[in-house]
Amino acid sequence: MSYKTDIQIAREAKKRPIQEIGAKLGIPTDHLLPFGHDKAKVSAEFIKAQEGKKDGKLILVTAINPTPAGEGKTTTTVGLADGLNAIGKKAAICIREASLGPCFGMKGGAAGGGYAQVVPMEDMNLHFTGDFHAITSAHNLLSAMIDNHIYWGNDLKIDQRRVVWRRVVDMNDRALRDIVTSLGGVTNGFPRQSGFDITVASEVMAILCLSNDLEDLQNRLGSIIVAYRRDRTPVYCRDIKADGAMTVLLEQAMQPNLVQTLENNPAFVHGGPFANIAHGCNSVVSTKTALKLADYVVTEAGFGADLGAEKFMNIKCRKAGLAPDCVVLVATIRAMKMNGGVLRADLGPENVDAVKEGCANLGRHIGNLKSFGVPVVVAINHFVTDTDAEVQAVKDYVVSQGSEAILAQHWEFGSKGAVDLATRVAEIADSGVSQFAPLYRDDMPLMEKIETIAKRIYHADEVLADKKIRDQLRQWEDQGYGHLPICMAKTQYSFSTDPSLRGAPTGHSVPVREVRLSAGAGFVVVICGEIMTMPGLPRVPSAETIFINDEGQIDGLF
Repeated sequence: MSYKTDIQIAREAKKRPIQEIGAKLGIPTDHLLPFGHDKAKVSAEFIKAQEGKKDGKLILVTAINPTPAGEGKTTTTVGLADGLNAIGKKAAICIREASLGPCFGMKGGAAGGGYAQVVPMEDMNLHFTGDFHAITSAHNLLSAMIDNHIYWGNDLKIDQRRVVWRRVVDMNDRALRDIVTSLGGVTNGFPRQSGFDITVASEVMAILCLSNDLEDLQNRLGSIIVAYRRDRTPVYCRDIKADGAMTVLLEQAMQPNLVQTLENNPAFVHGGPFANIAHGCNSVVSTKTALKLADYVVTEAGFGADLGAEKFMNIKCRKAGLAPDCVVLVATIRAMKMNGGVLRADLGPENVDAVKEGCANLGRHIGNLKSFGVPVVVAINHFVTDTDAEVQAVKDYVVSQGSEAILAQHWEFGSKGAVDLATRVAEIADSGVSQFAPLYRDDMPLMEKIETIAKRIYHADEVLADKKIRDQLRQWEDQGYGHLPICMAKTQYSFSTDPSLRGAPTGHSVPVREVRLSAGAGFVVVICGEIMTMPGLPRVPSAETIFINDEGQIDGLF
């Protein structure tokens, strides 16, 4: 049996005018800023008017560690929300925007798949409404103003060796990781070593996703530390006087984007920090808005639960005063086999023993999520090659871990394939059994917070951090930043910092290479192992097969 590709299915979507989608949530037409017929931004005035209304139930979708076999976190997020609407619930989706880096690299897009997609798929995976461009421009405006300030006399006495604000671009470009700027003579400024990160790792991205409104946004932008003086005192963005202009560039980008699923249900798509190098969650403003407008809000956090869900709980929920009512943990039979040692080429034939062997990764995530006090349901994202015996093996294992697993076939059947999952998730969310609490206290020392995540989430024996890093953390504590949460930058493929180490490893160490203070966003970034904040393209990037066909349609996106 042959199946249509994601892009073929998306092209056949019977989209409704975005004003009709807004009306489902009670958003008047005059509070929608349309970008064409099928996407729009929601006005800040309308969002502010929702304050004081009762919140709906918040459902987080996360996953096991990603494998080349695929997991389908966004697909499940979309399928679950469509399923909730199909059983008569008023549900909305909150997901992140796609970065151009992975779209042209190797991961692909971020709109779901099969018959559980958000559309317009091509727009979402490319320029969309321009939010990422605005973030890139605002970030690089600050970079330009720092160098300009130094060029025209350096009244703030910035130590040029201690400028910590790098530049960004929304593309995987390893050649820009470490560069020297201002070569070419006096008129070009003072040469110094610098570099680029990908836009999704920008503190401006994190700030936009954690801000409640424009005033909050400008205050956070102003608190960005851009450099240090020779006496080690910090220089802030507001000292450079860039925060106002940056806010102007970001004014429209702060407004959440409204689109629709294939089944014409509302979806907010806003913000896009990666979970392996940033906090991995969509914007607070879109989540809070959705909670005021829908009875159930299905959101997701990037990569595996050890990264995205941990940061959702410890950073986003802590900062925004949110609490999930239920967590859906996505797994696939194919991924269980890979964790059980089966090669990708051999995933087709039934192998119940390998499934059982690979369930250790799933079990680790279940236990981790329960440690936050939230109920967990496992969604088995169904592939047509899965056998009944393999599915039952996962169900039995999950029961042994004190949870339950439900087979979900939304990729193939849309909402009809997610009715069982939606029904059970709604029951749990409505039951009020969740007793959410972050993993660590605000007043815990920064190093102890890092060790808590490494030991309780990654199940490592120790954190390896040299004296320079420990001294830096203590200095930030002395400066009043000790209350901040931790944002771990680590490989997404393993609980350890070794991407090849699958399953549920123990006895490993977490080496800390660098720490960065994101004072505006309000967290400390801890860079572990060999993870890069500027990814590179693979040997054969997806960009090689993306083109406009003879019918004027985009081919190659997935």
